[in-house]
Amino acid sequence: MHRPPSAESEVAAELADVRPGLVSRHAAELPGARAAVLSRLWRALVYEPLPWVAGRERDGEGLTLRLSDGRRLHGPHADPYATASYVTAVRLDETSYDDPARLLTDLGVPHGTSFAAELGHSVASLALSRAGQGAHSKEWPSLDREWEQRVVDGHPFHPNCRSRPGFSVAEQLAYGPEHRPVVTLGLVPVRAQECLVTGEWPQGMRDGGRLLIPVHPWQAEHVLKRPCDPYDEGMAAHPLMSLRTLALPEGPHVKTALSARLTSSVRDISVYSIGLSATLSAFAQTLAARMDGLLHVTRTLGAATADSPDLAAVVRESPQVYAGPGEHVVPVAALATTGLPGSPAWLAEFTRLALTVGLRLLELGVALEAHGQNLLVVLSADGSPVRLVYRDLADIRISPARLARHGIPMPELTGRIVTDEVTALRRKLFGSLVAGALAGTAGSGTALRGALEAVVRELPDTVDLAALREAPLPTKALTLMRLSPATPGDQWAELPNPLVTEVF
Repeated sequence: MHRPPSAESEVAAELADVRPGLVSRHAAELPGARAAVLSRLWRALVYEPLPWVAGRERDGEGLTLRLSDGRRLHGPHADPYATASYVTAVRLDETSYDDPARLLTDLGVPHGTSFAAELGHSVASLALSRAGQGAHSKEWPSLDREWEQRVVDGHPFHPNCRSRPGFSVAEQLAYGPEHRPVVTLGLVPVRAQECLVTGEWPQGMRDGGRLLIPVHPWQAEHVLKRPCDPYDEGMAAHPLMSLRTLALPEGPHVKTALSARLTSSVRDISVYSIGLSATLSAFAQTLAARMDGLLHVTRTLGAATADSPDLAAVVRESPQVYAGPGEHVVPVAALATTGLPGSPAWLAEFTRLALTVGLRLLELGVALEAHGQNLLVVLSADGSPVRLVYRDLADIRISPARLARHGIPMPELTGRIVTDEVTALRRKLFGSLVAGALAGTAGSGTALRGALEAVVRELPDTVDLAALREAPLPTKALTLMRLSPATPGDQWAELPNPLVTEVF
């Protein structure tokens, strides 16, 4: 059977042209990258409700999946909360696979061809990200962007953790935060009367009666296909974890439209989210004031769109403004680079802080999407977690009924962000915070269970806490979503609750 050139070989060929000094290191990183992506894929195959998996059977050697066509797929026992690359190969009938892209291709499932291509790019790009790394300094970073650049492997549980389709090797090196580049944002002039603007658009991004909308150079070249302002040299900025959000030197962060599929989603900025941004930002400040100093929410300074999700930007505070003397503001996704989560006592202290804030807000009527990218923790000089910072309100959920029970006025909001459905609210928070941020920080089901057991008895007893203690944990079925292109919105899986199930 003829197979097209693999993403690994394509990336290696491009790398030889643009950065030949990294070729050997990229090749050396490929086996580890395959294992990292395969481990994430195996987690999905074991725990997501995939329609072509007819059954799952444990045995002394691991786990066997019975496929609907009669084949059997065998691999190790799967810890749904493990972040280590513990799956080096799985066996489909009598054939062993160490390459996740080839495995998915040979599974032959509906829509598997395009997803297999994404997995191949995820492996090749992850190896590229790892190849460019040096040793971390023993000194903690002093700048917020330096913390973000420490996150090399991307999403801890998504098989597409580093998939960047549409980005050449040169563009990955030029725009990926793990490669520590300086990116020059273009400025596209648009007449103010043609734009939807909320908040206060910065004066430095105006030219008389025109707004100068920051545009990512990839977006300008591949989507807008138009030059930026010819008389302006642009704005130098440093890319953060999300790739499309960049830190201006000594200033705010700028979220740009980037109409590429990264992990699961196309990263444009909807007109809907621009219209709500100022209202959401003001509402979040009133809620943070109720958190006894345990939570800050970065303010949206201004947002603008030229009536298009492809040409829009949001300017918001840097989380760094909430750091006191000697303190560090660290994205939760970067905590693993500090070594702190290796201490059960520290992990329990962080878990207590995160659950206290998350559950209190949920009781009031707001479910944060508190994954490792949106949620940050302020660490004291000795590394103790003292309070949280949250950024990017675009995908939170707000319950009018819960707000009313607590006498909190409902802001003027409509659309997907508003819901009283209990399942939707709990999925949003538990899926992002517990199955996401806390699990990714703990690194295993055993460590997560220990942290949760240490703190849940101390938290205020609410119906949401009871659900957290007793019910399976929701998580986005990320692989099912990629294999279901005709099904809009999120799809969900249920993971064994570490407070109930001891064996993973």
